[in-house]
Amino acid sequence: MSLILKKFSKSLAWQILFALIFGVIVGTLLHNISASAHPLNSYYQFMIENIFGPAGKIFIKLIKMIVLPIILSTLTLGIAGLGGSKRLGTLGFKTILYFEIITTIAILLGLLFGNLFCPGEGVNLEQLTQADVSTYISKSAEMSEKPHGLIVMILDMIPANIFNAMTNGEVLPVIFFCVFFGLGLMNLPDKQRQPFIDFLKVISDTMFKVTNMIMLYAPIGVFALMTVTIAKYGFASLIPLLQLVALVYLAMVVFTLVVLGFVCKLCHFNIFMLLRILKEELVIAFSTASSETALPKIIEKMEAYGAPKSVTSFVIPTGYSFNLDGSTLYQSIVVIFLAQLYGIDLSIMQQIIIVITLMIASKGIAGVPGASILVLAATLGSVGIPLEGISYIMGVERILDMGRTVVNVVGNALAAIVIARWEGLFDDKKAREYEKEYFLAK
Repeated sequence: MSLILKKFSKSLAWQILFALIFGVIVGTLLHNISASAHPLNSYYQFMIENIFGPAGKIFIKLIKMIVLPIILSTLTLGIAGLGGSKRLGTLGFKTILYFEIITTIAILLGLLFGNLFCPGEGVNLEQLTQADVSTYISKSAEMSEKPHGLIVMILDMIPANIFNAMTNGEVLPVIFFCVFFGLGLMNLPDKQRQPFIDFLKVISDTMFKVTNMIMLYAPIGVFALMTVTIAKYGFASLIPLLQLVALVYLAMVVFTLVVLGFVCKLCHFNIFMLLRILKEELVIAFSTASSETALPKIIEKMEAYGAPKSVTSFVIPTGYSFNLDGSTLYQSIVVIFLAQLYGIDLSIMQQIIIVITLMIASKGIAGVPGASILVLAATLGSVGIPLEGISYIMGVERILDMGRTVVNVVGNALAAIVIARWEGLFDDKKAREYEKEYFLAK
């Protein structure tokens, strides 16, 4: 017993896991109280709004507070240390090419699973609970009136005001600014450049220390967020859509272990090693359903594992908006599910349109609140599936969101290693030493 307590006190992953389980238990109790005439029912809303809700939001806000400073400092340092704009162009091309290939495979795998297992067939619409999705439908209608495509996406990446972009938490415009700022810094004389590089390094190192401090609060934040989620939705909403949830999670497991596992094999390391190294971040990402909560530690860990700062600081933040493997996998399955739910037989051409729409829409509105649902709405509209179908899956949206966030995190961590290996910059010796130190520490 003392050994278990000692391990619990030292391991953040164990603390977060227990917080996750405890949150499920407390959330279930609160949900049962709210659904009955229990004497404590009057205190339910108070506890959610004034205790658990704020405790969870504190954790999310603390993470959001440090994400952009970390990107600004590490990415600028990485660009300035690349050695030239030609090297940056090569890195950028390889990164985007890799993202597009892996994302396309994720979409095709989702379509394959949807057509093969038919999750929407035999589901009774009358058994499903409809949520209010009028806000998403209206936002989708507004977006459909605007032009789409590569040019619009590029225009959205260029910040008219970098301070506004930072205030709004827009990652892509900040990355765009950092690239140009880093290139400008690279071309300054050493006497002018070095003091500012030293300053940025101090900022970067300090922000990672701040990240470690925030992670001490992670178990409390995870417990609060999970409690609110389960208290709000319970498990009853899962039953009619259990087939969809099971299929999405099965597809995610197959994608992670088979597709990403094959990529790992090509890069001469093991997917299970990567999952083990990232276990704390994966538990946090799963429980919060937010990639942002894992972003700072992933950059730190992948750099420690052998990928240089110039690669991790560019690839991982960019992947946050461009490499959403879990999200696109989930969306492609849900499109097929809703088509089957409405009895719509999608042709090969319509499914090709789904692939193209997901490829464009998932990048064009990255960072927008409710982006995954908006991308799904845009995709449904492109093949004539009623947008109201989204209301049927909202009861399990949070559960699905937790799973796809984990896949997004694994995919972005792996991308840093792949690109570092492709560029010939991955340090195998550093990776082996990190593995030894990691297991000794555990």
